[in-house]
Amino acid sequence: MISVVELGTIDYTTGLRLQERLVALRKENRIGDVLLLLEHTPVITLGRNAKRENVTTSSQKLAEQRVELFECDRGGDVTFHGPGQLVGYPIFDLRAQISGSGSKKTLGAVDYVRRLEEVLIRTCADFSIPAQRIAGLTGVWTAGNEAKVAAIGVHISRAVTSHGFALNVNTALDYFDLIIPCGITSKPVTSMEQQLNRKVSLQDVVHSVSRNFGVVFQSQMLWLEDLDSLFKTIIGVPMRVPSDLREIHKEEDTFWA
Repeated sequence: MISVVELGTIDYTTGLRLQERLVALRKENRIGDVLLLLEHTPVITLGRNAKRENVTTSSQKLAEQRVELFECDRGGDVTFHGPGQLVGYPIFDLRAQISGSGSKKTLGAVDYVRRLEEVLIRTCADFSIPAQRIAGLTGVWTAGNEAKVAAIGVHISRAVTSHGFALNVNTALDYFDLIIPCGITSKPVTSMEQQLNRKVSLQDVVHSVSRNFGVVFQSQMLWLEDLDSLFKTIIGVPMRVPSDLREIHKEEDTFWA
C-alpha cells in the first residue's frame, strides 16, 4: 500500500527536511511507502551532476525575482520548481515492489525511473496529451515536437528512494529562461496548459497521478488527510534542517537523473 499526502505549497527547505525524516523512518521500516504531492515556491535546484553554468542568470536577478537556488543530492542537472507545477516525492523501499508476475522483487534504479515515466505518460494521456520517452534521455516529452513536460531526478540510498518528478501543469514557462533545463539546449520545455491551450485543474492532475501510481506500481493508494495521520504512531522522531546535503548520507548511494 502507498500512502498519499498532499501538502499544498511548501518551500524547498521544508521539502528536503520532510524527505530526510521519511527516508529515515522508511529505512527503519517504521512507515510504509509514501507519496508526497506538492507545489514549491520558486526555486532552481542543481543535482549532483549539475553544471553551475547551466544557471544562466545572476544571483542578483534571481533574488530580485524571489527565486531560491539550492544544491541537492538527487541525480541530474539543473531544473526549476514553482507554482503550477506538480512535484511528487515517492519515499519507496525498492526491495518491496511488486513484479509483473505479482511477486515481490527488488526494483533496480533504471526500472524505477522507467515506472515513474510510465506514471507520467499515463497521466498526460488522461488529459489527451500524447507523451513519450526519448531514448538516451530521462523524463517525459510530448509526442511530435518533443518538448519536455516532466522532469525526473531521484536519489536512492539503501534501496529507499527520495526526490522524484516535476510535472508542468500550469507552470509559468518564463522561469525556464533562467536556466538551461537539465543541460539540454536542443529541446524546449512545455506544460499541460500550453499543450491544451487552457488552464488545467491541478487537483484533477493530482488524482490522475495517484491513480496511475496505483496501476504502475500495482498497489492500493491510501489517501491521508495530513502528515499527522502518517506520524501519529511515531514518537520521538526529531526534524532538522540538513546542513550540507552532499555530506549527509554516508552510505553507498545510487543516483539517477
